[in-house]
Amino acid sequence: MQEIQLGVIEARFADLIWEKEPVTSSELVKLSAVEFNWKRTTTHTVLRRLCDKGLFRNDNGMVHAVVSRQDFYAGQSKKYVDEAFNGSLPAFIAAFTKYNSLTPEEVAEIRKMIEDAGDRVDG
Repeated sequence: MQEIQLGVIEARFADLIWEKEPVTSSELVKLSAVEFNWKRTTTHTVLRRLCDKGLFRNDNGMVHAVVSRQDFYAGQSKKYVDEAFNGSLPAFIAAFTKYNSLTPEEVAEIRKMIEDAGDRVDG
């Protein structure tokens, strides 16, 4: 997947689309007026930018995701770990857990993710 960078407002708008999609552009105009106090033209401009970046597509007024929210944020997370921790997931986890404790449920979930990732490498 190509690298897609979003500003804070674009990311909030993208989250709104992911939450509601598929959604009509007219519905996005209404939602954006309430959520961001945007005019119709602003909504269409930002939507066009997100479509140009390859995140969404607007088919005759119906907006669909091209990239899922999960895939987008997975890419953003990988980029952050690569840049801030030289690609080291253990270094990221060490930094995160230094000031944040994990619940037993979170620990179990992370262990399961690691086991599943190990299975993909071994299998």
